[in-house]
Amino acid sequence: MKQQLLFVLPSLEAGGGEKSLVTLLNCIDYQQYDVDLVLFAPKGIFLKQLPKNVKLLYLNDDYKTFTSGLSSAIVSFLKQGKMGMAFSRLLYTFKSNIIKNKGKAEQYSWNHLKKSITSLTKEYDAAIGFLEKSSIYFVVDCVKAKRKIGFIHNDYVKLDLDASFDLSYFKKLNTIATVSEQCVTVLKEVFPTQKDKVQLLYNIVSAKLIHQMAEESVTIDITKPSLLSIGRLHSQKGFDIAVEAAALLKKQGLNFVWYIIGEGAERTALEQAITKNGLEKHVVLLGIKENPYPYIKQTTIFVQPSRYEGKSIALDEAKLLHKPIVVTNFTTAKDQINHLKNGIICEMDANSLADALTSLLQNESLQNELSLHLSKESLGSEDEIDKFYKIING
Repeated sequence: MKQQLLFVLPSLEAGGGEKSLVTLLNCIDYQQYDVDLVLFAPKGIFLKQLPKNVKLLYLNDDYKTFTSGLSSAIVSFLKQGKMGMAFSRLLYTFKSNIIKNKGKAEQYSWNHLKKSITSLTKEYDAAIGFLEKSSIYFVVDCVKAKRKIGFIHNDYVKLDLDASFDLSYFKKLNTIATVSEQCVTVLKEVFPTQKDKVQLLYNIVSAKLIHQMAEESVTIDITKPSLLSIGRLHSQKGFDIAVEAAALLKKQGLNFVWYIIGEGAERTALEQAITKNGLEKHVVLLGIKENPYPYIKQTTIFVQPSRYEGKSIALDEAKLLHKPIVVTNFTTAKDQINHLKNGIICEMDANSLADALTSLLQNESLQNELSLHLSKESLGSEDEIDKFYKIING
């Protein structure tokens, strides 16, 4: 008899956790497992990459009403005589707006949001909240399962969450999975009473699939050296640092173009910084690309200017395509990059980033050396699926 699995995620919009889940779902043995998926918002560029075996579940009508616009939700609940639900919607909006830290706002508003959610009736062998915060809270509060697993895809300290709030949920999990050695260390330090639950599971990256998809034709300017970065346009990813570094490269008279794949709340601020520094021909915001691999393959150098990461999937993908890499020294950088062996680690500021890029752009021999080293590494992680099976089976 097949085991019943449930995964929970906010959406399948572009992001490392979302991509990691889709890759994992494409590796699961559907002869052994039935898989259901709850998305709070059933949308995103990775939707079409879901295996046909995955059953997408839709949340109840009250949740749909709750997550519509404030005024329409209040009016609808009042018409239905659901005064408590209308009040919860008001409190949800109040906390979401007044708490400046968006992560904590999501934590503190959960108790209001969950009142709109009808618990799932099906019982699962394992339920997996595949991203920190609401995905985990949903699994704990709204799902019946023999085993409950929560994934943390970032350095927990850098997320700046209320650990006491999460502790109340982590106590009810069987396993807390995370994606790098540093993330394991941090979780054990922050949650010492839960340290025995913490397990390492690397993001699954398929070398074969990435090399196949990298053959797709795309058009970028190959007449000058090109840099590429991938990620949400969010302060975490450090693209403001990238624009400052690009301005310094331009002042040095270097001929280059820096492509950034991703979308997010910082687009306007980045566009303004690009214009202010006269970088329109040097920094290009490409938006979201369903298949970023041809861009990685064609670029000269891959750049990861992040302030923090769990374990960067984009970085693993660039390594698989043997690209020379420059990363900032975020806390988990050394989990993926060995300085001057398979990439360059620089300090987390525009001057250091510009210096590292200048030295690498002007040193083709070092570029080739880094690429050669990567070509000799064993980089695919498809076998992580076996570790996943062990986690869900206890």
